[in-house]
Amino acid sequence: MFQVSQTASPSALPAFLQKRPVMAGYQRTLRLDTNRPQAVVHVLGTSLKTSLNRSAPPSSKFFSVKCTPSVQYSITPPPQGTSHLTPIPLQGNSVLLISMSQASQEENDSKLSVCYYGENKKVLGIAVLHLTAVEISLDVDADRDGVVEKNNPNKGSWKWGSSGHGAILLVNCDSEPTYQKKPDCQEDCTPKVSDLKDMSLMVLRTKGPARLPSGYKLTMHISQGDAESVRVFRSRIPGVQKNTLQQPSSTVVKDLLRVLSIDVLSQDVPYVGGTAEMNFYVEGLRFPDKDFDGLISISLSLLEPISAGLPETPIFTDKVVFRVAPWIMTPNTLQPMEVFVCSTSDNNQFLKGMNNLVAKVGSKLKICSEDVNRGDRWMQDELEFGYIDSPHHWFPVVLDSPRDGELQDFPYDELLGPDFGYVTRIAKRKDVSSLDSFGNLEVSPPVTVNGKNFPLGRILIGVAFPTATKGRNMTKVVQDFLWAQKVQEPIALFSDWLFVGHIDEFMTFVPAKDRKGFRLLLASPDAGYKLFRGLQKDGHGQAKLFEGLKGQEPVTLDEILNDKSLQAENNYVQSCIDWNRDVLKRELGLDDDDIVDLPILFKLELEKKEEEEETYRAVAYYPDMVNMIVLGKSLGIPKPFGPKVNGRCALEAEMCSLMEGLGLSCTFIDDFASYHKLLGEVHCGSNVRRKPFDFKWWNLEF
Repeated sequence: MFQVSQTASPSALPAFLQKRPVMAGYQRTLRLDTNRPQAVVHVLGTSLKTSLNRSAPPSSKFFSVKCTPSVQYSITPPPQGTSHLTPIPLQGNSVLLISMSQASQEENDSKLSVCYYGENKKVLGIAVLHLTAVEISLDVDADRDGVVEKNNPNKGSWKWGSSGHGAILLVNCDSEPTYQKKPDCQEDCTPKVSDLKDMSLMVLRTKGPARLPSGYKLTMHISQGDAESVRVFRSRIPGVQKNTLQQPSSTVVKDLLRVLSIDVLSQDVPYVGGTAEMNFYVEGLRFPDKDFDGLISISLSLLEPISAGLPETPIFTDKVVFRVAPWIMTPNTLQPMEVFVCSTSDNNQFLKGMNNLVAKVGSKLKICSEDVNRGDRWMQDELEFGYIDSPHHWFPVVLDSPRDGELQDFPYDELLGPDFGYVTRIAKRKDVSSLDSFGNLEVSPPVTVNGKNFPLGRILIGVAFPTATKGRNMTKVVQDFLWAQKVQEPIALFSDWLFVGHIDEFMTFVPAKDRKGFRLLLASPDAGYKLFRGLQKDGHGQAKLFEGLKGQEPVTLDEILNDKSLQAENNYVQSCIDWNRDVLKRELGLDDDDIVDLPILFKLELEKKEEEEETYRAVAYYPDMVNMIVLGKSLGIPKPFGPKVNGRCALEAEMCSLMEGLGLSCTFIDDFASYHKLLGEVHCGSNVRRKPFDFKWWNLEF
C-alpha cells in the first residue's frame, strides 16, 4: 500500500511521517531510473539523496512521491501552497531525501516511487525503488569502560582526556609459549585462548533479512600504512556473542580466522542475517615511534554490485579508531613488586644485604644466576621495567637496552612470557655508548609544571652537554621511542661529564609525606665539603675514610680537605650538577625545598680514547649514596665507609638524619668491592618492577 506524496505543510503530513523524523548524517547519492525498477539496500541511520531534476525525463514539470509505511522522505526546497494530493512543481534544485525506520524482515519488503508529469500533468515516467533496510554497526569500546557499546557516535575518532573517547589497543608483546618463544605479535600462528585478552574486542552488529540481495557484501579493510601495526582476527562461527572484553571459549579460538594483516588489506566478512553479532579481535603489533603516531583506523564497507564483470562500489562505510597504548615507566614512588639482582662470584656480601632489605619490605627477590648473567652484574643497565594498560587488561613490559652486555639474553629469555611483554630498539653498534645503559634512564614522580599536569611523571635521560661538538649521547632510536610514547614527556639532562655517564650517579627520587609527595635527591660535593669541614672544625680531622677496608688505603679528613686538586675537580662536578639542578627545577616545577643535597664527593679519572684527545670524567670518590634502591619507605644505600665519629660513620649519620626526617629508613649495603670499585653501586646492580599507576594514561589532557 502506497502513501501519497509529502505536502508543503507539516500539519498535513501523514501521521506516521510526523512521528518518524528523517535521519540526518551520512548521505548517499542515488540516481533514479524511470526505465527499470531498482533494488536498493539502505543502511539505517543514513539517508539516500537524489536530485529529482537530474533523473527526470525531458519536459518534466511536476512530480509526486509514494512510499510504503516504513519509508520516510523529505523534499527540499519544501513545496509551497501545494496539496499533498497534487503533483509538485519540479525545480532545478529539487532534492529528495529517503530513509527507513526499521530493518527489513525480508529482501525488498519496502517500496518508493517517483512519478514525473509533463505540462498537462501527463505521466512521463515512473522511477520505482525496491528497498531493503539493514542495520550495520562496527563497534569498539569507544567510551573506555571495558564494554563494547553499540554505535558510539565518537568511535571513528580519538580524543584525550577524562571526557575523551576512542578505543585502546595493546601491543601483543608478551609470549604465550614458554619454549622457542618470541613476542606474540611476531608469531604467525593462530592465537591461543589466553592470548585473546591481550587483544581489543571489536564487534560487528547487523540486523536485517536472512540474506542480502544478490551481489551485495560486507568487506573489512585497512590502509597499507596501518596494516603494519595491527592484525584482525574473527571467529569462523558467526552468531550472537557476548560483547564484553572477556576471555572467549576455546571453540572460538580453534576456529579463529585472520581477517586483516600486512598481507591482507581487505577481506569479505559474513553477513549473518537476522539480529547478529560477530566478534573480532584486534592485535597491536608495534608501539608508537618516530614513524607511527599510534593511531589506527579499521573500516567496514557495504559493497553494491553494478554489473557483471565490474567491481562493486562502496555505498556505506563505518570506521573505528584505536590508539596503541604507550609504554609507561614507573617511578620510585610506586609500590615495589619484585627486585632483581645478579649473583656473581664476588658479591655475596651485597646479596646478603639486598636479601635482608627485600625481606623487610615484603617484596620478592629474584636472583639471576651466574650461568645466565655470565658475570654481568649491572641489572639496572640492561633493562627498564614498564607496563602497558587498557580498560580491559594490563601487563608489565620490559624495555631491553641496546647496551647488550653479557646480560643481553636475560630480558628475552627470562622475563618474556605469558603476561610479561618485551620491547627493544636496535641501534647500530657504532652508535651505542655507555649512555645507552638504562642507569641513564629514569622517570620522575607525578608533577605539575606551570599549571600543566604530568600525572605519570616525566622521563629523564642523560646526554652530552648541548654545546659539545663531541660527546656521548643516548642513541637516537631509543630517544625517538621514548618521545613517541607521549605520556611521559622526556627531559634531557647533562650526564656526559661522568665516566660512566648515567644520571643515577647524581640523582634519584624518594617518596615523602609532604609537599609534592616526593623529594629529589642530588649528589652534592658542596654538601660533602661542608660536612667534612664541620667535622674538622670539631677536632675530627684525623678521622679516616675507608678504614678497615681490605685493599683500600685509608685517607683522613685533613688529607681530603687539603687536596686542592680534588677540590677543583669537585667544583667542576658541582657546576655540572647545578646545571642539571636548574633544568630539573624548571622542567619538574620544583622549589629548592623539594631538593635534598647529599654529601658525596667525586674525582676525575682519565679516559683514554684512540685517535682522540684524552678526556677526564668523574667517578664517585667513595660509595655514591644517591645511587640507591628505593622500596617504599625503605632505602637500600651504598655503605659509604666514611670517617667514624664517636664510633659511627659520619656519612651514614648524615644520611639517616636527612632521610628519617622524610619518614624513610636507611639500610646500608656493602657494595664496595663488588660494585663501587667497578664504577657502579646498589642501584646499578639492581632493578625493581613496580605496580602501575592508578591514573589511566588515556585521561591525560593534551
